[in-house]
Amino acid sequence: MAQPGLALPTPSMQSQIHELAKTLPPPRRQNTACDNCRSRKVKCHRIPGQEKCQHCQSKNYPCTHFVQQATSERKRNSTTVRKPRNPATMASPLSPTTSVGSSILSSPISDNGNHSISPYLMPSGTSLPLVFKYGFYPPITLDTPTRDVLSYLFAPPEDAPSDSNMLNSGRSKSPYAVWGDQAVKLEDDVFKSELAFDLMEIYFQIVHSRLPLLNPTQFRNRLRTSLSSNPGSEKPLHPALVATVLAWGTKFSEHPLLIADRQSHKGQSLMSKTMINRTRDLAEALKVHRIPNQDHVVIGLLVETLQSQNPEDPSAFHGFWLTAATRHLLDLQINHKSVAAQIPDTETRGTLIFAWWMACICDAYSSLYYRHKPVLDDDDYDIDFYTADPQISLDGGAPSPREQLEFLGYYRAAHSLARTARQMSRQLWRPITDADGIPFETLRTFASALRIWRDKYLAHVGVPKNYNTGWDFVATVSRFASDAQYHVMWIVLFNALDEFGVKELNEYDRNGSSPGNVQNRAYIEDSMRRVGEEALNGALRIAALTSVLSANEYLKLDPAVVEFHIIAAGHILARLGRHEVTTCIAGLEQYSHSYEEAGDHAQDIRKTYQQVRNSGVDLNHMAAIIKQIPAFPATTTEPENPPGGREPMSPSVLGSFQMNGMLNMDGTAILMDVDEEATAFVAAHNTKNETPSAYM
Repeated sequence: MAQPGLALPTPSMQSQIHELAKTLPPPRRQNTACDNCRSRKVKCHRIPGQEKCQHCQSKNYPCTHFVQQATSERKRNSTTVRKPRNPATMASPLSPTTSVGSSILSSPISDNGNHSISPYLMPSGTSLPLVFKYGFYPPITLDTPTRDVLSYLFAPPEDAPSDSNMLNSGRSKSPYAVWGDQAVKLEDDVFKSELAFDLMEIYFQIVHSRLPLLNPTQFRNRLRTSLSSNPGSEKPLHPALVATVLAWGTKFSEHPLLIADRQSHKGQSLMSKTMINRTRDLAEALKVHRIPNQDHVVIGLLVETLQSQNPEDPSAFHGFWLTAATRHLLDLQINHKSVAAQIPDTETRGTLIFAWWMACICDAYSSLYYRHKPVLDDDDYDIDFYTADPQISLDGGAPSPREQLEFLGYYRAAHSLARTARQMSRQLWRPITDADGIPFETLRTFASALRIWRDKYLAHVGVPKNYNTGWDFVATVSRFASDAQYHVMWIVLFNALDEFGVKELNEYDRNGSSPGNVQNRAYIEDSMRRVGEEALNGALRIAALTSVLSANEYLKLDPAVVEFHIIAAGHILARLGRHEVTTCIAGLEQYSHSYEEAGDHAQDIRKTYQQVRNSGVDLNHMAAIIKQIPAFPATTTEPENPPGGREPMSPSVLGSFQMNGMLNMDGTAILMDVDEEATAFVAAHNTKNETPSAYM
């Protein structure tokens, strides 16, 4: 019986409360957080009926509870076993002899030659993933000795057979066996150090020439000191930086261990993939993406191009590390001239200023390639163009890669083109452009800006018709990359034009009006044709450049600088049914030596080419225009203004872009005839005698 004055819930209200309760998260229980949430010290929330918590589900992480299970097991054992056994007969829970996996994962060699106990081992009997044994439980800190960092990086793969499995099968197989028959040498700590030095040298020989973010002399000396028998009191290298450099080395190294690994897995290195994953795990655990400082800026920029360049790869977190590094630079106010000039240490100032321009250029190009808004705007910085202090050269006389590339004008030209790319991404990838099409004035603006850049820079930083086969690696890949960078911009503009069309033409098509009623229609279509000619010419040019790079096997050694260019050129050639696409396919297959996704792109391009050969050109808004393009188009000139029209707008009208105000290069050299240069280069590297048409 209800108490007087007390309103109890009615049966209907009780049912509603019950239904509501089922949708609410359950009360949080102590010690039930998953391993990932526990390591990152965030709240673990799992909705009933789901296998993963919300954090693991959003990050696509495995939602495991190894640490909680181990804790519960120890509690149960402590309640049943009150009195410890004789210590003399009891194996230590951290003993390196507890299991085959643990014995190999543990014990860096101490100064006296004896095996010391590694502080990163979990108690015996647990089958925890490696990140919890080494990375997060307890964590590797900034003060962790480099030897222990190598023990984590070179530990057996997580799916290595456990001790019990080997005993049950009657086999004695090294947990390193999945990495090839040479990987068993990693059980020796001395070999780990030797391999680390080898991978470091590969990094400085190949990657540093394109991404000169580190001081080679300082890094070599600090790594040798850290791994010596007497490391002293100097602070060790940042663990994530060591991991990044070594992971880069595994991509390009021809060490017998890595050769055997690739031979066992159809040309792909499982050890390299594992090293990259561990590098990212370590960077996340050390909060590289959250704390702004010089090391974290460098690590972020290097990790971004280290991982898969496929934006659809769910495990790559494409653009994450580049964005983190860019925001660190903004937090450090390196974009302010007054702040950058006050950095007392010349080495730090030079590294951060160079990192700023690298991030600035990469952010612009990445936004255009992968269709997202750039992080930076033109008015986000007032720092002078690349004015970093020179690096200390190794031999006392040869210029560093930074100085050499700046002498070639690479950075100044790249930044000028990057500003165009930034504005293109802001205008082309807007929802309104997707719905209505590209305004004709916008199309004219970008086409004009690209021609201005071509006339001003391409002859200086591109590949001339008298290509010098005696160029060194830096000069060759820099000129080829600059050349391809310009031409791929036309391909991107062509793809956007084919996908979205021109706004003025689309409006008449939607209204069902006669095509002849469009004002200046002939002029619009002529501008579209010129873009098509530039795009096809650019694709042929990139195919020719790819042929030269492939012949010298440079694509095996390229840190993803021209990967997108070859992919874009391959797709447009395949859609037009051009046989030159085979050059791009071969180049991407060579690229897959270090970037596996390049091989997948090669297969997609080959499939598109076969479909077009069977059914015809695969185009949309540009389908009629492409028929007017010759088989080997030359570069175009600025078209005349339409009747009653005006000169193309400066890109600054569309945003804060400014073509003027840039420092001029040394004008002593004479600009080459770009039309003649492009035609001669393509003809010289055309390996087939047939004369293809621009369309099927």
